[in-house]
Amino acid sequence: MNLRGSRPTSVSRAAGRGRVQVVAPDLRVADSPAASVLRVASADGPLSRDIAARATGLSIATVNRQVSALLSAGLLRERADLTASGAIGRPRVPFEVNHEPYATIGIHVGAIVTGIVVSDLRGRILGAVEIPTPGGPASEALSVITRSAGAFAARWHRRTPLWVGVALGGRVDGASGTVDHPRLGWESAQVGAIVGGGLGLPVSVSGHVEAMAGSELLLTPARVDNSTAGTSLYFYARETAGIALTIDGRVHTPSTGPGSIAHLPTGSNVLCQCGNRGCLEATVSDRAVLAIAVERGVLAAGSGVAALYQAAHDGSAAAQQILVERAKVLGRTVGLLRDLFNPDRVVLGGQAFTQYAAGIPYVAEAFGQTSTLPRKDIRISGFGNRVQEFAAAVVSLSSVYSDPLASMRRAAA
Repeated sequence: MNLRGSRPTSVSRAAGRGRVQVVAPDLRVADSPAASVLRVASADGPLSRDIAARATGLSIATVNRQVSALLSAGLLRERADLTASGAIGRPRVPFEVNHEPYATIGIHVGAIVTGIVVSDLRGRILGAVEIPTPGGPASEALSVITRSAGAFAARWHRRTPLWVGVALGGRVDGASGTVDHPRLGWESAQVGAIVGGGLGLPVSVSGHVEAMAGSELLLTPARVDNSTAGTSLYFYARETAGIALTIDGRVHTPSTGPGSIAHLPTGSNVLCQCGNRGCLEATVSDRAVLAIAVERGVLAAGSGVAALYQAAHDGSAAAQQILVERAKVLGRTVGLLRDLFNPDRVVLGGQAFTQYAAGIPYVAEAFGQTSTLPRKDIRISGFGNRVQEFAAAVVSLSSVYSDPLASMRRAAA
Protein backbone atom coordinates (compact mmCIF):
# COMPACT_ATOMS: atom_id res chain seq x y z
CA MET A 1 0.00 0.00 0.00
CA ASN A 2 1.38 3.38 -0.96
CA LEU A 3 1.76 5.78 1.97
CA ARG A 4 2.90 8.70 -0.12
CA GLY A 5 0.86 11.74 0.60
CA SER A 6 -0.18 10.50 4.04
CA ARG A 7 0.44 13.28 6.56
CA PRO A 8 -0.85 12.71 10.10
CA THR A 9 -1.52 15.82 12.10
CA SER A 10 0.10 14.23 15.15
CA VAL A 11 2.43 11.32 15.83
CA SER A 12 0.18 10.12 18.64
CA ARG A 13 -2.96 8.30 17.46
CA ALA A 14 -5.78 6.79 19.39
CA ALA A 15 -4.62 3.46 20.81
CA GLY A 16 -8.11 2.04 20.74
CA ARG A 17 -8.57 2.25 16.96
CA GLY A 18 -7.06 -1.18 16.42
CA ARG A 19 -4.99 -3.95 17.80
CA VAL A 20 -1.39 -3.03 18.63
CA GLN A 21 0.98 -4.65 16.13
CA VAL A 22 3.93 -6.03 18.09
CA VAL A 23 6.46 -7.43 15.63
CA ALA A 24 9.60 -9.23 16.78
CA PRO A 25 12.70 -7.39 15.57
CA ASP A 26 14.53 -9.05 12.70
CA LEU A 27 18.17 -8.12 13.28
CA ARG A 28 19.79 -9.67 10.24
CA VAL A 29 21.03 -8.92 6.76
CA ALA A 30 18.01 -10.23 4.85
CA ASP A 31 18.63 -11.88 1.49
CA SER A 32 15.20 -11.53 -0.13
CA PRO A 33 15.27 -9.62 -3.45
CA ALA A 34 13.28 -6.65 -2.11
CA ALA A 35 15.45 -6.36 1.02
CA SER A 36 18.64 -6.65 -1.03
CA VAL A 37 17.60 -3.90 -3.43
CA LEU A 38 16.50 -1.60 -0.61
CA ARG A 39 19.76 -2.22 1.26
CA VAL A 40 22.00 -1.40 -1.68
CA ALA A 41 19.90 1.69 -2.45
CA SER A 42 20.33 2.83 1.15
CA ALA A 43 24.08 2.28 1.11
CA ASP A 44 24.99 3.35 -2.44
CA GLY A 45 22.07 5.27 -3.93
CA PRO A 46 21.37 6.96 -6.22
CA LEU A 47 22.35 4.07 -8.51
CA SER A 48 21.21 2.44 -11.72
CA ARG A 49 19.51 -0.92 -12.01
CA ASP A 50 22.52 -2.58 -13.64
CA ILE A 51 24.80 -1.45 -10.81
CA ALA A 52 22.21 -2.71 -8.30
CA ALA A 53 22.18 -6.06 -10.09
CA ARG A 54 25.95 -6.38 -9.80
CA ALA A 55 25.93 -5.32 -6.13
CA THR A 56 23.17 -7.74 -5.12
CA GLY A 57 23.93 -10.65 -7.44
CA LEU A 58 20.37 -10.53 -8.78
CA SER A 59 19.39 -10.57 -12.42
CA ILE A 60 18.42 -7.34 -14.16
CA ALA A 61 14.87 -8.66 -14.56
CA THR A 62 14.59 -9.36 -10.82
CA VAL A 63 16.00 -5.96 -9.93
CA ASN A 64 13.52 -4.29 -12.28
CA ARG A 65 10.60 -6.10 -10.63
CA GLN A 66 11.77 -5.21 -7.13
CA VAL A 67 12.45 -1.59 -8.00
CA SER A 68 8.95 -1.29 -9.47
CA ALA A 69 7.38 -2.81 -6.36
CA LEU A 70 9.42 -0.62 -4.01
CA LEU A 71 8.59 2.47 -6.06
CA SER A 72 4.88 1.62 -5.79
CA ALA A 73 5.22 1.15 -2.04
CA GLY A 74 6.87 4.55 -1.72
CA LEU A 75 10.18 3.20 -0.41
CA LEU A 76 12.20 4.18 -3.48
CA ARG A 77 12.13 7.18 -5.76
CA GLU A 78 13.62 7.73 -9.20
CA ARG A 79 16.11 10.50 -9.94
CA ALA A 80 15.44 11.44 -13.55
CA ASP A 81 17.61 14.52 -13.00
CA LEU A 82 20.64 12.24 -12.68
CA THR A 83 20.03 10.21 -15.85
CA ALA A 84 23.15 10.04 -18.00
CA SER A 85 23.04 12.11 -21.16
CA GLY A 86 21.88 10.03 -24.12
CA ALA A 87 20.49 7.20 -21.98
CA ILE A 88 17.26 5.75 -23.32
CA GLY A 89 14.57 3.91 -21.36
CA ARG A 90 13.31 3.99 -17.80
CA PRO A 91 15.75 1.31 -16.50
CA ARG A 92 18.51 3.88 -17.05
CA VAL A 93 16.94 6.26 -14.52
CA PRO A 94 18.84 6.06 -11.20
CA PHE A 95 16.91 5.33 -8.02
CA GLU A 96 17.46 5.87 -4.30
CA VAL A 97 15.68 5.40 -0.98
CA ASN A 98 12.68 7.72 -0.70
CA HIS A 99 13.81 8.93 2.71
CA GLU A 100 12.27 12.40 2.93
CA PRO A 101 8.55 11.54 3.46
CA TYR A 102 9.06 9.02 6.27
CA ALA A 103 10.57 8.56 9.71
CA THR A 104 10.85 5.96 12.43
CA ILE A 105 10.97 6.49 16.18
CA GLY A 106 13.56 4.76 18.34
CA ILE A 107 13.64 4.61 22.13
CA HIS A 108 16.52 3.36 24.27
CA VAL A 109 15.45 2.86 27.88
CA GLY A 110 18.54 3.01 30.06
CA ALA A 111 18.91 2.46 33.76
CA ILE A 112 19.37 6.20 34.33
CA VAL A 113 18.49 8.02 31.11
CA THR A 114 16.19 7.24 28.21
CA GLY A 115 17.14 8.32 24.71
CA ILE A 116 14.62 9.08 21.96
CA VAL A 117 15.65 9.33 18.30
CA VAL A 118 13.94 10.04 15.01
CA SER A 119 15.55 8.41 11.97
CA ASP A 120 15.01 8.36 8.23
CA LEU A 121 14.84 5.18 6.17
CA ARG A 122 18.58 5.23 5.49
CA GLY A 123 19.33 4.96 9.20
CA ARG A 124 20.40 8.60 9.49
CA ILE A 125 19.39 10.06 12.84
CA LEU A 126 17.45 13.28 12.29
CA GLY A 127 17.32 14.25 15.95
CA ALA A 128 17.86 12.87 19.43
CA VAL A 129 16.96 13.84 22.97
CA GLU A 130 17.46 12.33 26.44
CA ILE A 131 15.13 12.33 29.42
CA PRO A 132 15.63 10.84 32.90
CA THR A 133 14.27 7.30 32.97
CA PRO A 134 11.05 7.61 35.00
CA GLY A 135 10.73 5.67 38.22
CA GLY A 136 7.65 3.97 39.58
CA PRO A 137 5.51 1.20 38.06
CA ALA A 138 6.36 0.11 34.55
CA SER A 139 3.00 1.20 33.11
CA GLU A 140 3.38 4.75 34.42
CA ALA A 141 7.03 5.03 33.39
CA LEU A 142 6.32 3.73 29.90
CA SER A 143 3.40 6.13 29.50
CA VAL A 144 5.69 9.06 30.33
CA ILE A 145 8.31 7.80 27.87
CA THR A 146 5.67 7.33 25.16
CA ARG A 147 4.30 10.84 25.58
CA SER A 148 7.82 12.27 25.41
CA ALA A 149 8.56 10.26 22.27
CA GLY A 150 5.37 11.41 20.61
CA ALA A 151 6.02 15.06 21.44
CA PHE A 152 9.59 14.87 20.17
CA ALA A 153 8.72 13.04 16.94
CA ALA A 154 5.92 15.53 16.21
CA ARG A 155 8.61 18.11 15.43
CA TRP A 156 9.01 16.33 12.09
CA HIS A 157 5.40 16.98 11.18
CA ARG A 158 6.03 16.71 7.45
CA ARG A 159 7.17 13.10 7.78
CA THR A 160 4.94 10.07 8.17
CA PRO A 161 6.05 7.87 11.10
CA LEU A 162 6.15 4.21 10.06
CA TRP A 163 7.39 2.27 13.08
CA VAL A 164 8.62 2.56 16.67
CA GLY A 165 11.45 0.48 18.11
CA VAL A 166 12.38 0.08 21.78
CA ALA A 167 15.77 -1.18 22.97
CA LEU A 168 16.40 -1.86 26.65
CA GLY A 169 18.12 -4.16 29.10
CA GLY A 170 16.62 -7.01 31.07
CA ARG A 171 14.97 -10.11 29.66
CA VAL A 172 13.05 -9.23 26.51
CA ASP A 173 10.39 -11.31 24.78
CA GLY A 174 10.42 -9.84 21.29
CA ALA A 175 7.33 -11.76 20.14
CA SER A 176 5.07 -10.30 22.84
CA GLY A 177 6.96 -7.10 23.56
CA THR A 178 7.09 -7.86 27.30
CA VAL A 179 10.15 -7.23 29.46
CA ASP A 180 11.47 -8.23 32.88
CA HIS A 181 13.93 -5.55 33.98
CA PRO A 182 15.10 -6.12 37.58
CA ARG A 183 17.17 -2.94 37.67
CA LEU A 184 14.07 -0.86 36.95
CA GLY A 185 11.78 -3.10 39.00
CA TRP A 186 9.75 -4.12 35.95
CA GLU A 187 8.17 -7.56 35.75
CA SER A 188 6.24 -8.62 32.64
CA ALA A 189 6.16 -4.97 31.59
CA GLN A 190 3.93 -4.50 28.53
CA VAL A 191 6.47 -2.40 26.66
CA GLY A 192 5.20 -3.14 23.16
CA ALA A 193 1.54 -2.68 23.98
CA ILE A 194 2.01 0.59 25.86
CA VAL A 195 4.49 2.24 23.50
CA GLY A 196 2.97 0.94 20.27
CA GLY A 197 -0.56 1.64 21.46
CA GLY A 198 0.31 5.11 22.69
CA LEU A 199 1.93 6.11 19.41
CA GLY A 200 -0.48 4.18 17.18
CA LEU A 201 2.36 2.50 15.31
CA PRO A 202 3.69 -1.02 14.76
CA VAL A 203 6.33 -1.66 17.43
CA SER A 204 9.37 -3.87 17.90
CA VAL A 205 11.12 -4.46 21.23
CA SER A 206 14.68 -5.75 21.56
CA GLY A 207 17.40 -6.32 24.10
CA HIS A 208 19.68 -3.31 23.80
CA VAL A 209 22.99 -5.15 23.33
CA GLU A 210 21.46 -7.29 20.57
CA ALA A 211 20.25 -4.05 18.99
CA MET A 212 23.75 -2.57 19.16
CA ALA A 213 25.12 -5.65 17.42
CA GLY A 214 22.32 -5.24 14.85
CA SER A 215 23.34 -1.66 14.17
CA GLU A 216 26.84 -2.88 13.30
CA LEU A 217 25.28 -5.17 10.70
CA LEU A 218 22.61 -2.91 9.23
CA LEU A 219 23.68 0.69 9.73
CA THR A 220 27.42 0.51 9.00
CA PRO A 221 27.96 0.91 5.23
CA ALA A 222 31.04 -1.35 5.19
CA ARG A 223 28.87 -4.19 6.46
CA VAL A 224 26.70 -4.32 3.31
CA ASP A 225 29.10 -6.74 1.61
CA ASN A 226 30.22 -10.25 2.54
CA SER A 227 32.08 -9.05 5.66
CA THR A 228 28.94 -10.10 7.55
CA ALA A 229 29.97 -13.73 7.12
CA GLY A 230 31.36 -15.54 10.15
CA THR A 231 30.84 -14.64 13.79
CA SER A 232 31.11 -11.45 15.82
CA LEU A 233 31.11 -10.89 19.58
CA TYR A 234 29.70 -7.53 20.65
CA PHE A 235 30.69 -6.48 24.19
CA TYR A 236 28.93 -3.51 25.79
CA ALA A 237 29.70 -1.68 29.02
CA ARG A 238 28.32 1.50 30.54
CA GLU A 239 25.81 1.40 33.40
CA THR A 240 25.19 -2.25 32.55
CA ALA A 241 27.33 -4.86 30.80
CA GLY A 242 26.26 -7.36 28.18
CA ILE A 243 27.24 -9.32 25.10
CA ALA A 244 25.60 -10.36 21.85
CA LEU A 245 26.65 -12.81 19.16
CA THR A 246 26.24 -12.34 15.42
CA ILE A 247 26.38 -15.42 13.21
CA ASP A 248 26.57 -15.07 9.42
CA GLY A 249 24.77 -11.75 9.27
CA ARG A 250 22.15 -12.48 11.93
CA VAL A 251 22.12 -11.43 15.59
CA HIS A 252 21.62 -14.51 17.73
CA THR A 253 18.50 -13.96 19.82
CA PRO A 254 17.70 -16.87 22.15
CA SER A 255 14.01 -17.73 22.42
CA THR A 256 14.16 -17.28 26.20
CA GLY A 257 15.79 -13.88 25.95
CA PRO A 258 19.41 -12.73 26.11
CA GLY A 259 21.87 -14.21 28.54
CA SER A 260 23.65 -12.18 31.20
CA ILE A 261 27.28 -11.52 32.11
CA ALA A 262 26.35 -9.15 34.95
CA HIS A 263 27.57 -11.56 37.60
CA LEU A 264 30.63 -12.87 35.81
CA PRO A 265 33.42 -13.00 38.46
CA THR A 266 36.27 -10.51 38.01
CA GLY A 267 38.32 -11.04 41.16
CA SER A 268 37.59 -7.56 42.54
CA ASN A 269 36.48 -6.98 46.12
CA VAL A 270 33.38 -4.95 45.22
CA LEU A 271 30.20 -6.19 46.92
CA CYS A 272 27.37 -6.92 44.50
CA GLN A 273 23.67 -6.70 45.30
CA CYS A 274 23.50 -10.46 44.82
CA GLY A 275 25.67 -10.88 47.93
CA ASN A 276 28.82 -11.99 46.13
CA ARG A 277 31.97 -9.96 45.57
CA GLY A 278 33.59 -9.11 42.27
CA CYS A 279 30.62 -9.42 39.92
CA LEU A 280 31.32 -7.73 36.59
CA GLU A 281 28.52 -5.16 36.53
CA ALA A 282 29.11 -4.20 40.18
CA THR A 283 32.77 -3.61 39.30
CA VAL A 284 32.74 -1.79 35.95
CA SER A 285 29.41 0.07 35.78
CA ASP A 286 29.26 3.86 35.91
CA ARG A 287 27.58 3.55 39.28
CA ALA A 288 30.47 1.40 40.57
CA VAL A 289 33.28 3.69 39.46
CA LEU A 290 31.41 6.71 40.82
CA ALA A 291 31.11 5.02 44.21
CA ILE A 292 34.86 4.37 44.20
CA ALA A 293 35.56 7.97 43.20
CA VAL A 294 33.47 9.27 46.10
CA GLU A 295 35.04 6.79 48.53
CA ARG A 296 38.56 7.89 47.53
CA GLY A 297 37.68 11.57 47.76
CA VAL A 298 38.06 12.22 44.02
CA LEU A 299 34.46 13.44 43.66
CA ALA A 300 31.82 14.81 45.98
CA ALA A 301 28.75 12.71 46.68
CA GLY A 302 26.04 13.24 44.07
CA SER A 303 28.47 13.85 41.20
CA GLY A 304 27.78 12.31 37.81
CA VAL A 305 30.10 10.10 35.82
CA ALA A 306 30.83 13.00 33.45
CA ALA A 307 32.64 14.69 36.34
CA LEU A 308 34.91 11.67 36.72
CA TYR A 309 35.82 11.71 33.02
CA GLN A 310 36.42 15.45 33.19
CA ALA A 311 38.67 15.08 36.24
CA ALA A 312 40.71 12.43 34.40
CA HIS A 313 41.01 14.63 31.31
CA ASP A 314 42.08 17.54 33.53
CA GLY A 315 44.99 15.51 34.87
CA SER A 316 43.69 14.04 38.14
CA ALA A 317 45.92 11.00 38.74
CA ALA A 318 43.37 9.52 41.14
CA ALA A 319 40.55 9.79 38.59
CA GLN A 320 42.77 8.33 35.89
CA GLN A 321 43.67 5.41 38.15
CA ILE A 322 40.01 4.53 38.71
CA LEU A 323 39.33 4.47 34.97
CA VAL A 324 42.50 2.50 34.27
CA GLU A 325 41.46 -0.10 36.85
CA ARG A 326 38.12 -0.44 35.09
CA ALA A 327 39.85 -0.67 31.69
CA LYS A 328 41.99 -3.57 32.89
CA VAL A 329 38.98 -5.48 34.23
CA LEU A 330 37.17 -4.93 30.94
CA GLY A 331 40.18 -6.10 28.94
CA ARG A 332 40.54 -9.29 30.99
CA THR A 333 36.82 -10.03 30.69
CA VAL A 334 36.76 -9.50 26.93
CA GLY A 335 39.80 -11.76 26.64
CA LEU A 336 38.09 -14.56 28.56
CA LEU A 337 34.92 -14.28 26.50
CA ARG A 338 36.88 -14.10 23.25
CA ASP A 339 38.61 -17.38 24.12
CA LEU A 340 35.28 -18.92 25.12
CA PHE A 341 33.44 -18.06 21.88
CA ASN A 342 36.43 -17.69 19.49
CA PRO A 343 34.58 -15.28 17.17
CA ASP A 344 35.99 -13.93 13.92
CA ARG A 345 35.51 -10.37 15.14
CA VAL A 346 35.16 -8.56 18.46
CA VAL A 347 33.42 -5.18 18.70
CA LEU A 348 33.59 -3.10 21.87
CA GLY A 349 30.82 -0.57 22.49
CA GLY A 350 29.60 1.71 25.25
CA GLN A 351 30.89 4.75 27.07
CA ALA A 352 33.09 2.62 29.35
CA PHE A 353 35.29 2.29 26.25
CA THR A 354 34.61 5.45 24.28
CA GLN A 355 34.47 8.19 26.93
CA TYR A 356 38.07 7.76 28.07
CA ALA A 357 40.31 7.07 25.08
CA ALA A 358 43.41 6.97 27.28
CA GLY A 359 42.07 3.78 28.82
CA ILE A 360 42.01 1.81 25.54
CA PRO A 361 45.71 0.82 25.66
CA TYR A 362 45.08 -0.71 29.09
CA VAL A 363 42.09 -2.62 27.71
CA ALA A 364 44.29 -3.90 24.89
CA GLU A 365 47.12 -4.85 27.23
CA ALA A 366 44.86 -6.76 29.64
CA PHE A 367 43.12 -8.41 26.70
CA GLY A 368 46.44 -9.53 25.23
CA GLN A 369 47.63 -10.92 28.56
CA THR A 370 44.39 -12.90 29.04
CA SER A 371 43.48 -14.24 25.62
CA THR A 372 45.48 -17.24 24.43
CA LEU A 373 44.21 -17.12 20.83
CA PRO A 374 45.85 -15.30 17.90
CA ARG A 375 44.57 -11.78 17.39
CA LYS A 376 41.99 -11.22 14.69
CA ASP A 377 39.61 -8.30 14.10
CA ILE A 378 39.12 -6.40 17.39
CA ARG A 379 37.84 -2.84 17.30
CA ILE A 380 35.85 -0.13 19.00
CA SER A 381 32.37 0.53 17.59
CA GLY A 382 32.37 3.25 14.97
CA PHE A 383 29.23 4.72 16.56
CA GLY A 384 31.26 6.01 19.52
CA ASN A 385 29.17 7.59 22.25
CA ARG A 386 26.02 7.24 20.14
CA VAL A 387 25.69 3.45 20.31
CA GLN A 388 22.43 3.72 22.27
CA GLU A 389 20.93 6.02 19.65
CA PHE A 390 21.74 3.70 16.77
CA ALA A 391 20.56 0.68 18.76
CA ALA A 392 17.14 2.33 19.11
CA ALA A 393 17.16 3.35 15.45
CA VAL A 394 17.95 -0.13 14.12
CA VAL A 395 15.10 -1.72 16.10
CA SER A 396 12.70 0.77 14.53
CA LEU A 397 14.06 -0.04 11.06
CA SER A 398 14.71 -3.77 11.29
CA SER A 399 11.33 -4.91 9.97
CA VAL A 400 11.42 -2.42 7.10
CA TYR A 401 14.88 -3.66 6.16
CA SER A 402 14.06 -7.37 6.41
CA ASP A 403 10.65 -7.33 4.67
CA PRO A 404 10.09 -3.91 3.10
CA LEU A 405 6.79 -4.49 1.33
CA ALA A 406 5.07 -6.33 4.18
CA SER A 407 6.27 -3.67 6.64
CA MET A 408 4.73 -0.89 4.54
CA ARG A 409 1.45 -2.78 4.54
CA ARG A 410 1.62 -3.09 8.33
CA ALA A 411 2.42 0.60 8.70
CA ALA A 412 -0.58 1.49 6.55
CA ALA A 413 -2.97 -0.75 8.47
